[in-house]
Amino acid sequence: MKKRNILALAMAMVFVLSTMAFAATTFVTIGSGGVGGTYYPLGGVMAELLTKANVGIKATSRSTAASKENCRLVASNKAQIGMTMGSTLYQAYTGTEAFKEDGKLPLLTLMNMYAAPQHLVTTTKTGIKTFADLKGKKVSLGAPGGGDQLLSIMILKAAGWNPDKDINKQQLSQPEAVTALKDGNIDAAFFNFAVPGSAVMEIAAVRDVVLIPLPDEVIKKVCKDNPFLLPFTIAKNSYAKQSAPCKTVADANFLVVNGKMSDQVAYDCLKIFVEKREEIKKVTPHAAHFIPKEAGVGIIPFHPGAAKYLKEQGVAVK
Repeated sequence: MKKRNILALAMAMVFVLSTMAFAATTFVTIGSGGVGGTYYPLGGVMAELLTKANVGIKATSRSTAASKENCRLVASNKAQIGMTMGSTLYQAYTGTEAFKEDGKLPLLTLMNMYAAPQHLVTTTKTGIKTFADLKGKKVSLGAPGGGDQLLSIMILKAAGWNPDKDINKQQLSQPEAVTALKDGNIDAAFFNFAVPGSAVMEIAAVRDVVLIPLPDEVIKKVCKDNPFLLPFTIAKNSYAKQSAPCKTVADANFLVVNGKMSDQVAYDCLKIFVEKREEIKKVTPHAAHFIPKEAGVGIIPFHPGAAKYLKEQGVAVK
């Protein structure tokens, strides 16, 4: 009888302990991006690192339409971490432009990941050499609702152009635009990603690629109108046969969360991403920017847990 009681007690303890362990686990979904972009593999490795860190987090990565969708997913807590461009984040946080109907979304910054300059890409076959040459041409601005398109429209508006009238507007995803440029079905495309972008390199493998610089006055105005943007120069030789630097503007790429995330989970997530950046660099070289000084550059307030970690690293944020 005693043995049975001891066995029953032991089984009960195992059940209680396993239940407690399950209850203590925080489930985190990371909204990443489409296959072929930087966000998708980045989300995968981040989820893996969080799960393996033994800090009570079980994470998965979810393929999404990127910035705009991720902001909405995080705001509604359908994803707990989302990747987004700064331009999209600013609009989501302020409830403007693409987010007028949504209103101000309750988002907080976990970290600034890396800068992403806007690429305006064509091929020698089109004969396009300057920004002005785009008038009337078939130009992809990016997928509807995506960060690429939002920034493309900002640039065109800063130039005084109407995207619906001054160009033959195309709305293609990055993979679709790559195929269309290679096949000659569009004349140019806007892309937003860190240098070097795999999409440009894929086009350059079969076509002579041309990067079109933005006019100085357009750069000045778009940065003035949108304080989250900065002037940026894509260095020469960043891509095959690129003999000159290319002036453009750069957005930043952020990880965002909402206030429902606990301070400890936010702290642990940021700590892992920063301190495991060498592991993340195996997936993308952009993780070299995952250092406290750069991670702490924000355009909206930081989550208190993230702010605590950054403060410990000597970086004060709001």
